[in-house]
Amino acid sequence: MIEASIYKDVMGSFPSGVTVVTTFDADGTVVGITASAFSALSIDPALVLFCPNYQSDTYPVLRDSKRFAIHLLAAGQTAEAYAFAGKGKDKAKGLAWTTSELGNPLLPGATAIIECELWREYDGGDHAIIVGAVQHLHLPAQPEIPMVYHRGKLGALPSLA
Repeated sequence: MIEASIYKDVMGSFPSGVTVVTTFDADGTVVGITASAFSALSIDPALVLFCPNYQSDTYPVLRDSKRFAIHLLAAGQTAEAYAFAGKGKDKAKGLAWTTSELGNPLLPGATAIIECELWREYDGGDHAIIVGAVQHLHLPAQPEIPMVYHRGKLGALPSLA
């Protein structure tokens, strides 16, 4: 049996990008989660995946809405990362956002945004594996420095040699 705390420490030693996945609930409120479990999956068709915890209040909303926006966070978006990492409603309170032409809530300032429709869902233990079919891509006019998550901390991606 693998000890959960050691498993978390080992996985936390692998640096990853940070995303916020957003959608609207049935009442039109912005909901979302912060996720570091994100990956490109396929080019043809264009598919990406993220892995929300089944215990998340946002997971069923993301699944049922059938569409969502994945924000690849920039280093300066710690407020967004922490807001959507919490529990409860009104995670977007005080944050700027707009509605895209595809009907997704978008947070400005990300390094990129990927708008998706739900393509498939798979079981992944205590997490779902949500696969999104890419519908639209957004890149800022000026590139942003990405945010990374490592050993429980958020920060800017250091310059690469």
